[in-house]
Amino acid sequence: MKAINTIRMGGVDVLPLVEGGKGVAVSNGRTCGAWASAGGVGTFSAVNADSYDPDGSIIRQIYHGKTRRDRHEELVEYGIMGGIAQAQRAWDMAGGKGRIHANILWEMGGAERVARGMLEGARGLIHGVTCGAGMPYKLAEVARDYGVHYYPIISSARAFAALWKRAYHKTSEWLGGVVYEDPWLAGGHNGLSNSENPKVPEAPFPRVLKLRQQMREFGLGDVPIIMAGGVWWLEEWEDWIDNPDLGPIAFQFGTRPLLTQESPISDAWKQRLLTLKSGDVLLQPFSPTGFYSSAVRNEFLRELEDRNERQVAYTAEPVGEHMAEYGVGPRKRPVFVTPHDLARIAHWEAEGFTEAMRTPDNTLIFVTPEKSREIVKDQVDCMGCLSACRFSNWSQHEPDFDNGRRADPRSFCIQKTLQDVSHDGALEKNLMFAGHNAYRFGSDPFYSNGFIPGAKQLVERILTGR
Repeated sequence: MKAINTIRMGGVDVLPLVEGGKGVAVSNGRTCGAWASAGGVGTFSAVNADSYDPDGSIIRQIYHGKTRRDRHEELVEYGIMGGIAQAQRAWDMAGGKGRIHANILWEMGGAERVARGMLEGARGLIHGVTCGAGMPYKLAEVARDYGVHYYPIISSARAFAALWKRAYHKTSEWLGGVVYEDPWLAGGHNGLSNSENPKVPEAPFPRVLKLRQQMREFGLGDVPIIMAGGVWWLEEWEDWIDNPDLGPIAFQFGTRPLLTQESPISDAWKQRLLTLKSGDVLLQPFSPTGFYSSAVRNEFLRELEDRNERQVAYTAEPVGEHMAEYGVGPRKRPVFVTPHDLARIAHWEAEGFTEAMRTPDNTLIFVTPEKSREIVKDQVDCMGCLSACRFSNWSQHEPDFDNGRRADPRSFCIQKTLQDVSHDGALEKNLMFAGHNAYRFGSDPFYSNGFIPGAKQLVERILTGR
């Protein structure tokens, strides 16, 4: 394997190995600090990050506000406190080595407020902010105001060009790197555009080459590109290393740090990772963000798949083939479906899926009464964890604080399930984000006999190859 040399990133020389930030309470100060202490770039998630009481116990994020707006304010306060707490833990563990980055989602509720509050309260502890899940135009402005570097997460040269031309060209001195997150390989939320087919993956090299060519047109030839998604052994990427066409390249590891001693996920989750097979990670469209995302195909995702299959179109009046009357809800308000769909509905009802729920697209889905009550409760309990949520119809923008559409029962409360799974909730009943290479844990000899390395051991292994 080629020698792995340091590169210049964020004004210092670091190993070109980046820990990917992962969701609610999964990448935390401990994982970040351990990775940074090995000389790389550690990343903690500032998405509803955990904070701690004086005894060091996690403060569970319980909401008391009577309205969504009140609960949203609580969520922002939790986010700021948690971000500061994780930054301090990462700084203490890193011992002055490597770099410490915070990861936020631009589409999370109160993203700019959380970022500013965290950076204000953790001045000097955070070196960079990575940000994706949307078009974070204001990221550069936030980073400049607090003297940290920014790292936008994009999935195409076109997306970066839009960010650069609208905002980033004004603060180029604070651009530390550009994260290319492959939409077909990376875990979590992915940046597939409407012109890209989720079922037809494209090779990353031509897409990253196009990104570098675009960056060179903007005078950014020396700004590192961080390849995220599908990276396991670096010898599999040797044609990228020291490649003059690509320029400086770093590699992001999101899935592999899940299986480390510092990782806060449960032992059951870690053991589950060792059993995954190829194809067990699903690129699916159910997220309330509206983005595709990659996660382990467990009971949680299978229920969503089935829920969306039990779906028929309806009209308010008899139109065309929609001539069969069907009564919806306790008052049996009439809608009209096709005779074929009426027969399907009768079959679903015979199986216990007796509750019809309306979607924003003039369709009905059919669920059990228990699932219907759960969906409605989760929608009512919304705390505004996203800037806009298709599941609950929340929007953080005044004056109405809704997205103008009917709440969509085909999705789910992402805050509820990610908080649950990250704090030892049932693995089969919750969303488990993972990259598509997660199945390699089971076949990689590094993890034989159930071995779980420390973060430093993992970095050393990556540097020395197989």
